[in-house]
Amino acid sequence: QVQLVESGGGLVQAGGSLRLSCAASGRTFSTYAMGWFRQAPGKERESVAAINRNGGYIYYVDSVKGRFSISRDNAKNTVYLQMNSLQPEDTAVYYCAARGDQPMGVPIEGYAYWGQGTQVTVSS
Repeated sequence: QVQLVESGGGLVQAGGSLRLSCAASGRTFSTYAMGWFRQAPGKERESVAAINRNGGYIYYVDSVKGRFSISRDNAKNTVYLQMNSLQPEDTAVYYCAARGDQPMGVPIEGYAYWGQGTQVTVSS
């Protein structure tokens, strides 16, 4: 079991930046793949970014490539999502999630553990 707590959401103007953090409980954080997902009103949840257990594999959805950066600090049991050049279409509830890692690449589905979410609102 792992518990996840997100922080860092808020209201920002278009073009601004936010840094989301996700703190995980437990001593097995370094064995998990971690992902950031988002869900906007009336839309399905989508995978935004994911990182494998040692940071060697990273995934981004096309719409955030070049603007968002995922990273992790296994010593602090924390994963981050740096979001730059935010646009109104980035407005959503952002969720952190964890799952067992896979031998190659980074998983973008099948996440078992979820945080409560943090609201990100980008005004135009």
